[in-house]
Amino acid sequence: MKGDSGTLLTLAANFALMSLFAVGGANAALPEMHRLAVEVMGWMTDQQFANMYAIAQVTPGPNVILVTLIGYHVAGLAGALVTTLAMCGPTCIFAFFVGALWERFKHARWREIIQAGVVPVSLGLIAASALVIMRVAAQHWVPVAVALVTFVVTYKLRVNPLWIFAAAALLGLAGAI
Repeated sequence: MKGDSGTLLTLAANFALMSLFAVGGANAALPEMHRLAVEVMGWMTDQQFANMYAIAQVTPGPNVILVTLIGYHVAGLAGALVTTLAMCGPTCIFAFFVGALWERFKHARWREIIQAGVVPVSLGLIAASALVIMRVAAQHWVPVAVALVTFVVTYKLRVNPLWIFAAAALLGLAGAI
């Protein structure tokens, strides 16, 4: 399976399509990534997917790194390249051509309506992503508690996320997670 042309074509087609509805970034397509990689293709387990998500989130850079990790897991370096290009390429081309048009109609009523509609859609996609990861990662009460505490601390206290990562790492080292 590693790097064969059928697998690479499957990765390219699916991730190119996902890129076009990833409003809000790659994390908005997370439920579909999980469905494809775990449920449909069986390329990995729930736990492997959750681990890749965690690695992608603590890695500096764009959240699209998860796509690269999935591609690498499935088809090695060629898979990493194909998935990354498939996820970034179509949206870059779309943004390039639509950007000028979008700017030209910046005061048009239809543009304001579209922008107002995209916000709740992207929030819904990101919330669905959070639920997918929570379902996959929360196999017992400790990760659920850590997620809830993280949410409250981040939202209410506005603590730098690096401190939260540090605390979670300490809990992991202590064997609590």
